[in-house]
Amino acid sequence: MADTVAPDRALKLVSWNVNGLRAVMRKDPSFLQIFSQLDADVFAIQETKLQEGQVELDLPGYFQTWNFAERKGYSGTAVFSREDPLRVIRQIGSDVADDEGRVCALEFPTFWFVDVYTPNSKQGLARIEERMGWDERFRLFLLELDAHKPIVTCGDFNVAHQEIDLRNPSTNHENPGFSDAERDSFGRLLDAGFTDTFRSLNPDLEGAYSWWSYRMRARERNVGWRIDYFLTSERVADRIEGASIHDEVFGSDHCPIELQIRL
Repeated sequence: MADTVAPDRALKLVSWNVNGLRAVMRKDPSFLQIFSQLDADVFAIQETKLQEGQVELDLPGYFQTWNFAERKGYSGTAVFSREDPLRVIRQIGSDVADDEGRVCALEFPTFWFVDVYTPNSKQGLARIEERMGWDERFRLFLLELDAHKPIVTCGDFNVAHQEIDLRNPSTNHENPGFSDAERDSFGRLLDAGFTDTFRSLNPDLEGAYSWWSYRMRARERNVGWRIDYFLTSERVADRIEGASIHDEVFGSDHCPIELQIRL
């Protein structure tokens, strides 16, 4: 693919696992207030826990793309973009979780934007085989898209890749999200040609958990897991201008993460 001309400014992309959109809409500040404050070009959310028609969002200037799970009150993803996508894909060809609303893939003129909520392997790794099947199919799906246009993918990948990505690695080894199988699988995704944007810009943040995207059960004690990511195709990694966490934003047990990139 020929290189595209970089735009005059970097795109601002935001990803957030809201852990139930209706609940976040009722909080103070509300989802709509946070959405307006972050002022993203593309805003992706995961774990909406919605069925079609259960909420109506007034987002002037944005196109809304939704993917709902068949099971009520479960999973779900959505993307709100200033630009109307050329095409949308909501299933990746997985026999594991294609009915769970886990992917919104939007094609734009110069790149693919893929929002994902990866299945949890469950307590005792009860769903690990299904999870590995999903991971493999998702990796192939991204490579299929990447053959035509660069990829930006984001969301809750439900894995802490390295020990630095969680507070207590020794006591969490082989727990869901920090099993060897899940970590190795995420490594294969990176090895397939994708860049972990935050780590690429911040390679020396040893112990600096407050700067990572983490799931928070006790945020004031800074005990969290980095399971939310922005990844890009390696060939556009040099266009990344910023990658950060909005740890000042509450309302969910995840923090919004942000990527600035010229595409």
